[in-house]
Amino acid sequence: MKNANPWALIPFIVFLVLFIGSGIITGDFYNFPVIVAITIAAGVALAMNRRESLTKKVDIFCKGAGNANVMLMVIIFILAGAFSEVAKGMGAVESAVNLTTSVVPQNLLVVGLFVIACFISLSMGTSVGSIVALAPIGVGISDQTSLSMALVMGAIVGGSMFGDNLSFISDTTITAVRTQGAQMKDKFKVNFWIVLPAAIVTSIILGFLAMGESAQVDHISYNWIKIVPYVLVIVFALIGMNVFLVLVLGIVLAGAVGLIDGSYHFMSLMQQIGDGMAGMYEIAFLAILIAGMVEIIKFNGGIDYILHLATRRIKTKKGAEFSIAGLVSLTDVSTANNTISILITGPLAKNIADQYGIEPRKSASILDLFSCSIQGLLPYGAQLLTAATVAGISPISIIPYSFYPIMVGICGIIAILIGYPKKKNTSGE
Repeated sequence: MKNANPWALIPFIVFLVLFIGSGIITGDFYNFPVIVAITIAAGVALAMNRRESLTKKVDIFCKGAGNANVMLMVIIFILAGAFSEVAKGMGAVESAVNLTTSVVPQNLLVVGLFVIACFISLSMGTSVGSIVALAPIGVGISDQTSLSMALVMGAIVGGSMFGDNLSFISDTTITAVRTQGAQMKDKFKVNFWIVLPAAIVTSIILGFLAMGESAQVDHISYNWIKIVPYVLVIVFALIGMNVFLVLVLGIVLAGAVGLIDGSYHFMSLMQQIGDGMAGMYEIAFLAILIAGMVEIIKFNGGIDYILHLATRRIKTKKGAEFSIAGLVSLTDVSTANNTISILITGPLAKNIADQYGIEPRKSASILDLFSCSIQGLLPYGAQLLTAATVAGISPISIIPYSFYPIMVGICGIIAILIGYPKKKNTSGE
């Protein structure tokens, strides 16, 4: 590619040095704010290419940052944050956890925790939020039995990654779909049939390891009405309703339940909506800054260079799919954040997908699958760190029991090898 320029990638290197370097030095990979690292890297990108005026480079940056897909993604992030916070504030999370815990057979508690985490994360759209909700229950179960605390936490983390990879309101799913120009329901269907075997195999392994163990969990109350907004959001999304309308209806339903049962009064509901939106500001601004930086890097020839490296040995469509999987996996190892890794890799993956005829639903699925697989295995990732903190154990001790993330990676590889899904028949048949 005649425009390929490796020097244009310096902003990426600056970002990785700041974010990863500070993590290695301090031992805390969240010590250096990621948004500050991206801002500095974006500044470096603007300072490069002295042949162009700063005004033109700023225009290029703003063109990328204000891309229609990026703006849509930002709005979806904000609405998803509002729904999640409103539902949580009126007790939906607690009721969902209590309901599912009450119906799980006592001799299948570890498998049950995994399945519960799958449902909760699918409803909430956040793996960390699901871990925070379920980890205390897992600690109690481990304390009442001889079950390893690491095994219990591994089951919870695995189930939480299930929804992170599939939920219609997960930031990773939203990002993967928007960057690839895919339909949410199409990506969900592809992803679901890939990860379902992973979830089944994980359940079997967990059941085998916990065989013979049981515990008496005290009866806990729940209110099924509070779970209705979660269920309806999933149903509306599955039938293909516009994602904006899905999230708005979810906010209205969750807010209405909270007002009726006294969890909210009008102003506290408005405050909760505002808090939920504010909680997504960082990821929204990250999306904007990364998109702008990538546009500058692309203009300077950096994207062409990466595409050349990633595709120079690719001879087949499968090779291209493995290239996308490798790119997002390496980026996630570097950033310890699957959403950020998809944001960074998304434009590159889209170019590769277009060049080799990979459908948007498949490229979006690959991005989400492999980023979540790696994220669930990182001892310095938010998921394992959160679970380990609640349980009072080392995050490294959980890794041997992180069966689901491993199985997702394996199933993702198998899906590429067998050519799943088959290309859609565009004739409409």
